[in-house]
Amino acid sequence: MFEELTMANYISNKDESVPMFESKWLDRLTHMHPITPLVIYLPVIFYFVYQGFAGHQIGLFAGMGLFAAGMLIWSFTEYLLHRFVFHYQPSSRWGKWVHFVFHGVHHDYPRDSTRLVMAPVVSIPLAFLFYFFFHALVGAVLVPPFFAGFIFGYLCYDMIHYATHHLPMHNRVGLWLKQYHALHHYQDDDLSYGVSSPLWDYVFHTQPQQVPRFRSVSNRAETSA
Repeated sequence: MFEELTMANYISNKDESVPMFESKWLDRLTHMHPITPLVIYLPVIFYFVYQGFAGHQIGLFAGMGLFAAGMLIWSFTEYLLHRFVFHYQPSSRWGKWVHFVFHGVHHDYPRDSTRLVMAPVVSIPLAFLFYFFFHALVGAVLVPPFFAGFIFGYLCYDMIHYATHHLPMHNRVGLWLKQYHALHHYQDDDLSYGVSSPLWDYVFHTQPQQVPRFRSVSNRAETSA
């Protein structure tokens, strides 16, 4: 079942897209190459990791713990955004259009490879907002490694999301994440909100009733045959 769900349904609307703005210039801003977040945010991660240890105010293990905490908080943020913002159902015409631009288009055209990663015109202002919020919350000394982990978590989310839609998965974890995300798109979009991790789905009981099992590539091929 899950193999069919992943392979057959994921090719629907393959490479199809739809213009969201009459202006070609504005519409072009909604199409992103998948490596765009890596180009923008990898230097940011390295910068904040350096800042975290440059003054020798944070020890190695404390810095690693803050980095891991940032990744965990990103995964929680990812879950909240996906469930309560991206899947909010507005009633007004304007609200429905905004929802379509930010997430609805992805569900209508899940194979549009240029609208899978978050556009910088959205992600950069959000990154600034999160940075200033965390700066006020944990302070100037602790925020660099924490924020580096947060941004790294975001990059993992964007890359995993792209991979689940467009890249072949040759390991058990990758296949499982691909099948898990397929359930969100093609079975019930009120479940399986976690993309980079199902952790918070299990915490808040939004995991699907029938979850894919971890299976090797060889076992999957035998089952399909």
